[in-house]
Amino acid sequence: MLLAINANNTNTVFSVWDGEALKGAWRAATDARRTADEYVVWLDHLLGLEGLARRDLDGVIVASVVPEANFNLLTLCRRYCNSEPLLVGEPGVVLGAKALVDRPEEVGADRLVNTVAAHDRFKGPLVVVDFGTATTFDVVDKDGNYCGGVIAPGINLSLTALHMAAAKLPSVTIQRTDRVIGKHTVACMQSGLFWGYIGLVEGLVTRIKQEFGAPMAVVATGGLAPLFNGATAVIEHTDPNLTLWGLRLIYERNRNQRT
Repeated sequence: MLLAINANNTNTVFSVWDGEALKGAWRAATDARRTADEYVVWLDHLLGLEGLARRDLDGVIVASVVPEANFNLLTLCRRYCNSEPLLVGEPGVVLGAKALVDRPEEVGADRLVNTVAAHDRFKGPLVVVDFGTATTFDVVDKDGNYCGGVIAPGINLSLTALHMAAAKLPSVTIQRTDRVIGKHTVACMQSGLFWGYIGLVEGLVTRIKQEFGAPMAVVATGGLAPLFNGATAVIEHTDPNLTLWGLRLIYERNRNQRT
């Protein structure tokens, strides 16, 4: 079985794949101070809850946008999973997609992994909207190459900035409101956050499609993607596990080479 790890700015997701079957996925707050010893205690417990065991793992792949966390994650793989991890972005790692941008080395590992997964699952030109700490819009051409995109503040960052910058505004939960016009402060804030963000997504996707000049499907992923499911016709597909699927694909493409 394969252990696929996706380390993002807010959360790190650990998943276990048995072929094409996702056996389990778990989130931990990303913290560069967390040691390999701490990770393994946490991971063993969660694997056990699903009837899985670390001894059954025979491969590991890691994608990370948090370099400070890499040492302990890679140590976990080497010391406790008895595997030399495949790290997305390292020289020699075959992705199956090109980054057709001015500075390919600056493209985050998660965006490249999403590109690979989205092309495999949905084909055609695509916009991949990843709702995370930042909300990213990634353009994938018909051949499955990454063609650039947009980076916007994530909805949680918007909430934090609003709460911190305005003395009389409370911290609220982010949720879809039935009405756009709020009748009290909390409802006004929730409407502004949710429907304002829907407006951002709709506006950016419309402009991306106009600039790209061809029909494009839109796929949503990321930890917050389910929050927006069904809220706008712009988003045609929602796949919260898209990045994990891409990690599995990349590992399979590189397995023979590593062997």
